[in-house]
Amino acid sequence: MTVNQIVRIVAGFFIMASLAAAYATGQVDMSQLSWLWFTAFVGANLFQSGFTKFCPLDSILKKLGVPESTGNSCA
Repeated sequence: MTVNQIVRIVAGFFIMASLAAAYATGQVDMSQLSWLWFTAFVGANLFQSGFTKFCPLDSILKKLGVPESTGNSCA
C-alpha cells in the first residue's frame, strides 16, 4: 500500500466519520436531500479509491490531458 492510498483512505474515513458523528449528535439532518449527501459521496469515493485504486476524477482528468505527477512533493 502506498502513501497516496493511505491518505485517501484516512481522508475518506474522517469525512464519513465526521458526518456520522454530526448526525448521531443531532447537529445535522441527513434524512433530507442536502449537500451533505454530496460530502458523504466524496468521502466514500476517497475511501474506496484508496483500496481499489479507481477514482473517477483521475479518469476524467487524464482524458482531459492533465499530466500525472512525477514527484512526491505536496507543493
